[in-house]
Amino acid sequence: MDIPPLSEVRRLTEKKRDAWWTVLLVDPVATPLVRWTAKWTRVTPNQITWGALFLGLAAAACFARGDWKWLLIGAGLYHLSFILDCMDGKLARLTGRGSEFGGWLDYVFDRVRVLICAVALMGGQYSRTGEVAYVWLALVVVFLDALRYLDALQIFKVRHSMRKKIKARAKASRRAAQALMTAEELERDRERERREQERENDGDEEQGVAFMEDLLRENPTADLDNEPGQDDPDTGAEGGEQARPKEKKVVDLHVEFKSRFPWYGRFRTFLLRHRIRTHLVSGIEFQMAVFIVGPIFAAVMPVTIAAGALLMAFELAIIYKLLLSTRDFERTLASYPVPEAPAGLPAQPGSPAEENLSSQDSATAGRQ
Repeated sequence: MDIPPLSEVRRLTEKKRDAWWTVLLVDPVATPLVRWTAKWTRVTPNQITWGALFLGLAAAACFARGDWKWLLIGAGLYHLSFILDCMDGKLARLTGRGSEFGGWLDYVFDRVRVLICAVALMGGQYSRTGEVAYVWLALVVVFLDALRYLDALQIFKVRHSMRKKIKARAKASRRAAQALMTAEELERDRERERREQERENDGDEEQGVAFMEDLLRENPTADLDNEPGQDDPDTGAEGGEQARPKEKKVVDLHVEFKSRFPWYGRFRTFLLRHRIRTHLVSGIEFQMAVFIVGPIFAAVMPVTIAAGALLMAFELAIIYKLLLSTRDFERTLASYPVPEAPAGLPAQPGSPAEENLSSQDSATAGRQ
């Protein structure tokens, strides 16, 4: 296959938001390697995933030796392992050879690597010093790593559920409004719906809803209140309108959080313009601190404790942000009234009135 130039490979393979460790210390190496691999070899993403695991096991073997020389070698191998871990996804995106099984393999091998390296690193230090605290520290590392990824999965599910309910409510509200329209008004509304759907084949477009977090991926300044007529420095568009769909309601589930922390928007925008996400201490930074920074400076215990504390602080901040988002979610749902059709007016197929009637009939049949 034809491999595009490096600048295009960066655009295709690098995430628009990523951990600062990845952006600053991994991507500058991994992306050129991915282009070279795709151009000159037949290596598959899954083979790279296996290579990352084997390097991780080699790092664990070095960590188990305990002394500083082996810790340095282990830290270097772990970083190489992480570079390969980033390359498999990039290669899949570039070549189109990704698979669902490959995604599962990558995730499971990441957790296996952390588990084995944590046991090896802390076990090596326990053998060297005899301090039982290292045994407990191994458990802490494994627990925090699991907690981080389980929490991320559950938060994703909650946010997905909120978005789904908002889209359903928007659709129900729109259908209820259509039930009260005249034939001419209804035809105009359906024509507008058809044009929206043709313009962008997106589920959100159907209900006339866009979510601010999606817009921010395309333009980090989408939610900033630029003054009218003030050009955006990156896009040259006027006054923040460049990323806002004109015929859709933009839903922002972080309004309350931003109102409590007004400085956050500018801080986030600065980081996102450099592709760095605001979650500065995530699972990636925690791993790098434990398995690279700590061994390099022969300070495994203090660095691990500090990194763990920072990870928990950021996790609590994310949970707090989710709590505030649920309040925005409730207010957003309340902003979509679903009017009832007047008495005697037949409900349209698929309308809320008809759905409620069907539910009542089903309930009655169940009782009988």
